[in-house]
Amino acid sequence: MEITGPMLDRFDEILTPEALDFMATLQREFGPRRLELLKAREARQAELSAGALLDFLPATKAVREGDWRVAPPAPGLEDRRVEITGPVDKKMTINALNSGAKVWLADFEDALSPLWENIVSGQLNLRDALDRTIDFEAGGKTYALRPDAELATVVVRPRGWHLDEKHTLVDGQPVSGSLFDFALYFFHCAKRQLDKGKGPYFYLPKLESHLEARLWNDVFTRAQELLGIPYGTIRATVLIETYPAAFEMEEILYELRDHSAGLNAGRWDYLFSVIKKFRTRGREFLLPERNAVTMTAPFMRAYTELLVRTCHKRGAHAIGGMAAFIPSRRNPEVNAVALEKVRADKTRESNDGFDGSWVAHPDLVPICREVFDGVLGDRPHQIDRLREDVDVTPADLLAVSDTPGDITEAGLRSNVDVGLRYLASWMGGQGAAAIHNLMEDAATAEISRSQVWQWIHNDITLADTGEQVTKELVERIIAEELSRATEEPGYDEQLFEQATALFKEVALDDDFTDFLTLPAYARMP
Repeated sequence: MEITGPMLDRFDEILTPEALDFMATLQREFGPRRLELLKAREARQAELSAGALLDFLPATKAVREGDWRVAPPAPGLEDRRVEITGPVDKKMTINALNSGAKVWLADFEDALSPLWENIVSGQLNLRDALDRTIDFEAGGKTYALRPDAELATVVVRPRGWHLDEKHTLVDGQPVSGSLFDFALYFFHCAKRQLDKGKGPYFYLPKLESHLEARLWNDVFTRAQELLGIPYGTIRATVLIETYPAAFEMEEILYELRDHSAGLNAGRWDYLFSVIKKFRTRGREFLLPERNAVTMTAPFMRAYTELLVRTCHKRGAHAIGGMAAFIPSRRNPEVNAVALEKVRADKTRESNDGFDGSWVAHPDLVPICREVFDGVLGDRPHQIDRLREDVDVTPADLLAVSDTPGDITEAGLRSNVDVGLRYLASWMGGQGAAAIHNLMEDAATAEISRSQVWQWIHNDITLADTGEQVTKELVERIIAEELSRATEEPGYDEQLFEQATALFKEVALDDDFTDFLTLPAYARMP
């Protein structure tokens, strides 16, 4: 094994010989299967682009019709009515654990820019948090964990299977980013969590099939064996945030059943995946602009209701989607309108049967908790609500064309604006960016750039101006949005130059880039 990233202060406490040996073992045993599954994604995409549709798998019908349940909720995961998400920097680590949420999704993925320093420091922050030694000062304020307070349960989200960690080589090849993040946290923190009466818990992103879930399950089994931790100690919640995964929810739960903690409705990446998977299929899978696609759209209702039905049928938690609003202490009118939307969103989820939901800011924890308290009362969840009234067909999941809404110049301009600002933030090391009172991450940036690509390649005419969406029009809007950005405090010319080049690559090139984070990461030191 070779580490090519710099060994900064205290990195030797995480990148120990024993931890690296553990990681190398997992990489050697499971890395080849990971690459095979990534090739399988490419083959499936080729089939969809050639005219195939997604469907429930005939080969796994017995699993869907079988009588089985996942393991019961693990300690610290019984009650998940409010979950807060955020990157693993020091400030977020402390604020999330102090927030009053039941769970903190400690994010090494969409909300974290994968600078080497961010990735390894994040592991240090998690270990220090479990030891209650984490603190820091900024702006004259001291941040520390509240003494004797019940902290949120930590659930770590490693990077997806498609991402590498280029600063760590095993046998001359980059290690899987997924295995890097998982291995270091598990090695250093699994026993720490067990000593606290909880366990090593994970959120698994970007899965596209039950075979990818099976790979994770095999990694879990082997990792527990290597460190002498009882089988089934690990628990994982899978984000159903790709279009193919929505057709394999039961199979994914089945593959992870002894390690399963349920499913989550990853709404923003799901929209991105809808666009990506059927980007060549014309207007049949054309979405209106991002802000017009609500959770009441028929295909989104089908997806979320099927998720609740599937989870509760199998004794698993169903966790709702993100409230991305960032409260403003300067604009009470904006707050009032946005908070009412958050309340309505969480009310719909709780009434649909979800057992909890996500927020992006500590100030939203009380609203989410209040709404779910109103439905759950003293119960930790509503898994016993089986939603047997739900009957979702493949056609329901595929009914994208029934989504109401227009494509306007304002919508196109918003996609360009968010894309540029987020990429500048990401390249500067900040993966969770507050933009126009919303917490944007890689998922929402993916929607922004992929919609631009799709509209260009489907000859879309803007509803308000009558202009056709072309590369030339987008280039003009990019220049105009950049001109506005230069007038704002904190503008960084170098970062916006990088962001502009990257946005043009992933939104304007003829070939569609699977994930914008791939060329973005290649540009990082």
